[in-house]
Parts: sequence; C-alpha cells; structure tokens
Amino acid sequence: MPKKVIGRIDKADFPTLDLSDIDIKIDTGAYTSSIHCHKFYEEDGMLKCLFYDKEHPNYNGKKIVFKNFSTTRVKSSNGIVQQRYKVKTSIIIFNKKYSIHLTLSDRDDMKFPILIGRKFLLKKFVVDVSLKNLSHQKKIKSGTTPDTVNTKKS
Repeated sequence: MPKKVIGRIDKADFPTLDLSDIDIKIDTGAYTSSIHCHKFYEEDGMLKCLFYDKEHPNYNGKKIVFKNFSTTRVKSSNGIVQQRYKVKTSIIIFNKKYSIHLTLSDRDDMKFPILIGRKFLLKKFVVDVSLKNLSHQKKIKSGTTPDTVNTKKS
C-alpha cells in the first residue's frame, strides 16, 4: 500500500475525545505522539482527563474518562525523561480513521496541542515539510464530518 504524503502541520479530528479540527504538528524527531491535556488524574482505577486550553478554542473543556491506559517513559528533545500516561484513541486524518496512542503532556506553552510522532507515521505517511494542511483541505473539499468518515481502522 503506498504511503500518503503529509505536510509539517495539519488539522485532525479525535472523535472519541470529542475534538474536531485540532491543530497537529508532524514531528519526525519524536517517537511517540503526544496530546496537551490541561488536567489528568487517576481515580477509582480510571484516568480522568480534561482537555481545555484557552489558546486552542477547539479544545472543548469536556472531561474524558479512560478505563484502559498505561504509563510510559518519554525522553523529550531536551533529554529529560518523564513518566507519562498513555491512552489509545482514534484520529481522523485524510478522511480515514486510525488508532493512535497518545501520551498526555502539559503543552500549555506550545503552539500545537498535538504532536504526531514516528510511531504513528511509520508505514502510513511520508512527510513533505514544504506542505501543510493537506488532510484538512481534503476534508473541506469533500464536506466530510467525523460521522461520515471511512471507519476502517489501520
């Protein structure tokens, strides 16, 4: 199956998180993908997350509860290793739904609330850093909503 070309930035939908048209940055220097989470904590064996950020108006402030989650060690670009929560969710990009693992991180000071790393990109996408918003442009042209997308998971 040929790889799809993706640009350095785009917008994606995360239907299980009730987030649409969220800015994403493609980061080939990062192994894992990461999402900005305003607040998260464990309670009664579940991970409770609040996705809210005044700088990113599409973050809606809803609380999402994950029954299945894990922790992982992530080494940041500055060399610091952090223990982070990791959740499995779905992403809609190029009008196709994919499974994706995201680590939860405080990205409050960052321009992009979501980084997409190599683990997700592998065998699916090739990055052309001179391009941007290819998936979002396709979504606008097709008039696709998260409810009408190809739900085949890859």
